[in-house]
Amino acid sequence: MVEPIKIGICGLGTVGGSAFQLLTRNAHLVEAQVGRPILVTHIGTRRNNSNCSVDDTIIHRDIFTIAAEPTIDILIETIGGCGTARELVEYAIDNGKHVVTANKALIAEHGNALFERARTKGVSIVYEAAVAGGIPIIKAVREGLAGNRIEWLAGIINGTANFILSEMQSKGRTFDEVLSEAQQLGYAEADPSFDLEGIDAAHKLAILASTAFGIPLQFDKVFTQGISTIELQDITYARELGYCIKHLGIARRTDHGIELRVHPTLLPCSHLLANINGVMNAVLVAGDAAGPTLYCGAGAGGKATASAVVADTIDVARSLANGIENKVPYLAFHHPYLSDEQILPIEEVESGFYLRMKALDKPGVLAAITQILSDTGISVEAVIQKEPKQNENSVPLILLTACTHEGRLIDAVTTIESLTSVSGSVVHMRVELLSK
Repeated sequence: MVEPIKIGICGLGTVGGSAFQLLTRNAHLVEAQVGRPILVTHIGTRRNNSNCSVDDTIIHRDIFTIAAEPTIDILIETIGGCGTARELVEYAIDNGKHVVTANKALIAEHGNALFERARTKGVSIVYEAAVAGGIPIIKAVREGLAGNRIEWLAGIINGTANFILSEMQSKGRTFDEVLSEAQQLGYAEADPSFDLEGIDAAHKLAILASTAFGIPLQFDKVFTQGISTIELQDITYARELGYCIKHLGIARRTDHGIELRVHPTLLPCSHLLANINGVMNAVLVAGDAAGPTLYCGAGAGGKATASAVVADTIDVARSLANGIENKVPYLAFHHPYLSDEQILPIEEVESGFYLRMKALDKPGVLAAITQILSDTGISVEAVIQKEPKQNENSVPLILLTACTHEGRLIDAVTTIESLTSVSGSVVHMRVELLSK
């Protein structure tokens, strides 16, 4: 009888439970894919999952017992966070276990050290499930586009933010109203700050960029901006200009370094990414040979993420079944050709800009503002000026600029805000065409 490959799962929540169910339900399919049976023999969890029948599986309340269990070949980590999860993965590596993880924060913040630790022990860490749920974007970039020089990638990589902006765009609802519904539907946590402030997306972008460009993980250098300050009026004005607002992660290779940025972005309404709505995720990757390719699907949820966890498990199991070491590399860039390209500070990044301000409704104001932009070397491409409301002498003024350095734009905005004819802060958002 062929000896099965034995799996230990740490964490039996939404993702861990779904992975266990998928491995169990599709056991014959998985065996056919690998050439050997795969058995979940041990589970580490503080509490049982009522959706999983685990009667034939050994349950441990101490998850570190699984990392030390000599019969286990692959450990699946789905507990999340960077504290206990990091200790667990390190202990598993030291005990010669291959690791499959869905933990984006762990990989983005501690991946470099973990990969080096795994290299010295001759084991793999794989993490497809850490980015975009069920979309096999890591495999697509690392394997399907392996012969390409990746020029840039841009993606909607947080479903919560995309749901909120989609509802504001399509139904004219306020941010607070949609956030409340997202929490009721389970799309947003009780504390949604990681999603709304862009931290979740920044974790994912750091991982994507490292895979695409062969650079170390550099989460701390990702410029990060969330969606909590976007107002319904900006959604409306953007539409008048032919744009919609999406929360994007963008990584781009330039002659001066690599851009890593997460922020709200105006996209032409006709763009592919502009039409990805709800909780869906999508990543557009531009390679020098393949050109732009789009990957779209469910970016979160137990079943979608479990799909990626099981796919990674099968990949590692195949290498074990065939006796091939490092068939599934923990990161393709851990070799002597590690790229040392610098990450560009946001001030040196170029894009177009959307500006909204409240200005006095009198002759010469618009001319003064456009003159400031001109003096800074910034061209104006479109202007919307509304009629004043009754008993008001200020009006919303919206401008769309040509592509310019962010630092130059910030200097111009600072000068505009100093004008007595402009009240309050100038709202500014980046504009991207993503056409080249």
